[in-house]
Amino acid sequence: MIRIICGGKKNSGAFLEIITEYEKRLRKPYDIHWEFYEEEKLMRKLENWPFAKTSDYVICCDERGENISSGEYSAKLTGVLENGRNVVILIGGAYGFLETVREKADFVWSFSKLVFPHQLFRCMVVEQIYRASQIAMGRPYHHD
Repeated sequence: MIRIICGGKKNSGAFLEIITEYEKRLRKPYDIHWEFYEEEKLMRKLENWPFAKTSDYVICCDERGENISSGEYSAKLTGVLENGRNVVILIGGAYGFLETVREKADFVWSFSKLVFPHQLFRCMVVEQIYRASQIAMGRPYHHD
């Protein structure tokens, strides 16, 4: 399972429609569970590490992280899930994450040096999870 922990408001409007459409297509072990926190509460939760099980693989989304291809992401995500581990993806609020959070994560993932609105970024994360699942299954969704 993939647990996505977000700062800010819940998914809504057109963004929710896009996210819901991708979620309908996902199958185990790529199923998603969302958790939303107000920014301050999220920061307190993350300061009180460990907030995840020690067996969880934690991905911190941050523009200061590593930029990898969809194929590399698929291999990383699929490998973790196939080893029976759950994935926790952290999507921060307007101010990102403290260095201590980035240091404790298993992987710090950057989509770009650009900063995106939270709800748009969530759509992009779900699309990349779907893309990773399709790459892993050898489906034609992704083109190299």
